[in-house]
Amino acid sequence: MALIGVVGAGVMGVGVAQNLAQVGHEVILVDRNEEILSGARAAITRNCRMSRMMGGPALDADTVLARIGTAVGTAALAKAEIVIENVTENWEVKKAVHTELDEVCPPDTVLIANTSAIPITRIGSIGRHPERVVGVHFMNPVPAKPVVELIPGYHTSPQTVRRTRELLESMGKRAVDVKDASGFISNRVLMLTVNEAAYLVHEGVATAESVDEVFRGCFGHPMGPLETADLIGVDTILYSVEVLHEHYADSKYRPCPLLKQMTDAGLHGRKTGRGFYTYQG
Repeated sequence: MALIGVVGAGVMGVGVAQNLAQVGHEVILVDRNEEILSGARAAITRNCRMSRMMGGPALDADTVLARIGTAVGTAALAKAEIVIENVTENWEVKKAVHTELDEVCPPDTVLIANTSAIPITRIGSIGRHPERVVGVHFMNPVPAKPVVELIPGYHTSPQTVRRTRELLESMGKRAVDVKDASGFISNRVLMLTVNEAAYLVHEGVATAESVDEVFRGCFGHPMGPLETADLIGVDTILYSVEVLHEHYADSKYRPCPLLKQMTDAGLHGRKTGRGFYTYQG
């Protein structure tokens, strides 16, 4: 199995690293400090122990963690054959990370941008080798979601797409091909839904519980849009809607003020213990 670099040890990076390791890949997970990486190792241990309970395979946490090395900074990625970037949906942050990756990684390293809204051609324009940059939109929780969106940029080479597809297949993922347009398929639709659901709460039309109950009870959704927002991260929802609003210059993507207030207040959903709902532990 190949050595795979994973940048960003937040919710998505943890999920990607775990998924890679549990199918046998050697992983190097990097972030900006040891505290974040320590939290990531604890999260992977917890996820492995709960996997069977949540309908997944039985996983031995020690075996999975033995395949995941950690390091502070991107310099540790120089020997990775493929690097998957999972930092926040903020253009300046993405730009800074991909500038580093362009310097650290050899030209034949595939750079996968795990993004929900930022166009891949724009990300590819950061470095000297846009042909090796490709987008993959992983869904949360990564190990449990069998489908991803695969998005080549304008310059992405067929070889990059082929190597990425092979990696995804090894992870048990089915790739849906999508052209490079902000939001792709899932978030072009989902972010509008979540944003409008937030407006219902913001305007006092309904509570979060009522909104989600209608979607579960009437449409058979396993989770309502605001439960989904808490799972994804309210801050991530906001950043994604802002990217769509900027890219399309269409007022239908105007971010709900409640999402901005909640993000400023640290009410980011499950990862902070409180969002539209309150979580224990």
